[in-house]
Amino acid sequence: MAYTVTPTPVGPIGSQYCVCRVELSVCGQNLLDRDVTSKSDPFCVLFMEVNGKWVEFDRTETAVNNLNPAFAKKFVIDYHFEEVQKLKFALFDQDKSSMQLYEHDFLGEFSCTLGMIVSSKKITRTLLLGNGKPAGKGMITIAAQELSDNRVITLSMAGRKLDKKDLFGKSDPFLEFYKPGDDGKWMLVHRTEVIKYTLDPVWKPFTVPLVSLCDGDVEKLIKVMCYDYDSDGGHDFIGEFQTSVARMCEAQDAFPLEIECINPKKQKKKKNYKNSGIIIVKSCKITRDFSFLDYILGGCQLMFTVGIDFTASNGNPRDPSSLHYINPMGTNEYLSAIWAVGQIIQDYDSDKMFPALGFGAQLPPDWKVSHEFAINFNPTNPFCSGVEGIVQAYSACLPHIRFYGPTNFSPIVNHVARFAAQATQQESASQYFILLIITDGVISDMDETRHAVVQASKLPMSIIIVGVGNADFAAMEFLDGDSRVLRSYTGEEAVRDIVQFVPFRDFRNAPKETLAKAVLAELPQQVVQYFKHQNLPPINSEPA
Repeated sequence: MAYTVTPTPVGPIGSQYCVCRVELSVCGQNLLDRDVTSKSDPFCVLFMEVNGKWVEFDRTETAVNNLNPAFAKKFVIDYHFEEVQKLKFALFDQDKSSMQLYEHDFLGEFSCTLGMIVSSKKITRTLLLGNGKPAGKGMITIAAQELSDNRVITLSMAGRKLDKKDLFGKSDPFLEFYKPGDDGKWMLVHRTEVIKYTLDPVWKPFTVPLVSLCDGDVEKLIKVMCYDYDSDGGHDFIGEFQTSVARMCEAQDAFPLEIECINPKKQKKKKNYKNSGIIIVKSCKITRDFSFLDYILGGCQLMFTVGIDFTASNGNPRDPSSLHYINPMGTNEYLSAIWAVGQIIQDYDSDKMFPALGFGAQLPPDWKVSHEFAINFNPTNPFCSGVEGIVQAYSACLPHIRFYGPTNFSPIVNHVARFAAQATQQESASQYFILLIITDGVISDMDETRHAVVQASKLPMSIIIVGVGNADFAAMEFLDGDSRVLRSYTGEEAVRDIVQFVPFRDFRNAPKETLAKAVLAELPQQVVQYFKHQNLPPINSEPA
């Protein structure tokens, strides 16, 4: 999720936040038949407009041999009230196993805004071909549901002695879960995988939002249907039953819940019919799936620290070619990076007092090199008031220090890690630490830094590195574990990726929000990932 800056934020909730998440369900009616010997095998692709271009967001499963598909896969979109979010739904007939859309026959498309769907809750529209003409009698129905309820349900299902449907073997069973729709018809919510050649299947546990399964109402009846899979799409019905989430929750690991699977036609015909097998609910658990916003609203504070590189490779700050030279506009790349990140993060810290540290300079009066000094020269109180305070302290310290070297990151990483380690003693999701390091390049203590980052990955902390100037930033890319897991020199792996590296030069001519979005893009998921890993819910959360 990207966050943009609003000039006057009102508390932690402003219009820049994703209001909620919306789940879109898609059905097709009377689709064009593109297959000669059978019906079309449709799937739906959702595109979103990004900077004037259509970008694929997600796609559904393929419905085999079906001109009136109800897709089980849902599209979940962050809904921003203040933005026009343009969407395009395109249907294709799957011909090959290729991911390339031009390999499949086009069945029509429909474009609208997310606001249009949300305000109507459900819309049915004509599908159009590329020339703007209707795609036969093809229609598309899109229904929206707000996912404001963050409870998720995890079900573990099995079957026993299911009816044999295949002449030369056993059945290939799968389950479909339905809930009652507003129109009184059953609406498909989830389809399990197919288990081949067995009458005693054990399906993989699956997790779906509780709102999807039963609209958040645990007493609501849901219908479960069991089928024998056929590759031509003509799946054989084995049996069905109705139950509720409340009833399924009676299942415990040691005491599974057993439900008879009934085929009503067989039940009518045969006097001594018992059932078409037993479906077993092995376990059913409801938990909460907390978001970044849940933690922030629960009172988690983001503790922001800045680390600034004052090594000699930056150049003399009085020389206009220096990266620390403050131009007539009153800025440089260091200041731009501090503003871009600090302006957003300061909204999440109630006292807005931020430690600002420097490294790689000789300090008066004895001109010893320091790798973690307070830029306000007050080691017992390195805090600056707001981003403005950091900027003032930075400008004031430049004439009083001598740029030197080497470029050691580990002392500052370990400095913040000490505070993050103290915060873990509270055993609550109350504080998360963010270290912004701004540097002109090559790291001198790579082994120590790698080790420090691997240790910090176990703590409530993230590191953002902004590279200024035009140096080779390969070492920074290496610390940012997007492509592979970072290892310490001891061989220990980072438990999660906590470093986000961004070269400032990529954003020199872009609006300043773009740098902030890029730099903070991974932060929300890093916060959530840490607290979930520690089994820490937001401070004021209700039990599921």
